[in-house]
Amino acid sequence: MSDMEAAPALEFALEARVSIAPGIAAGPTSVGERRMVPITGGSFEGPRLKGEVLAGGADWQLTRPDGAMTIEAIYAIRTEDGAVISVRNCGVVDRASGYVRTTPAFEAPIGPHDWLNKSVFVGTLRVAARDQVVIRVYRVV
Repeated sequence: MSDMEAAPALEFALEARVSIAPGIAAGPTSVGERRMVPITGGSFEGPRLKGEVLAGGADWQLTRPDGAMTIEAIYAIRTEDGAVISVRNCGVVDRASGYVRTTPAFEAPIGPHDWLNKSVFVGTLRVAARDQVVIRVYRVV
């Protein structure tokens, strides 16, 4: 079996502690109940990068008729060396089974953090406090 046929493995990339404000209900839509959760800041750290979560992003949540929730968070992070990286983190939350997984995608400037542009990531998410979530991100290798 070649490396291309081997099952993927995961490598820890970073943990983000994201501060959030109370959610804002947008109400029922044709596909479910919509809510927006403002992102107010935070921090992140991993083996290859460290920095802050910038305020101004949001997590758009949709509770579907089947009870599952889809999430789409769009925000920015700034590394200690000043690079601003765009993050789009989509996922599925099934409260009934406890399943929570995300697929973060990064857009980093060319340079030391360019590896983020050339990798696939998966993540976990948990609520740490009323005003904070913890996201652990793993690079698929």
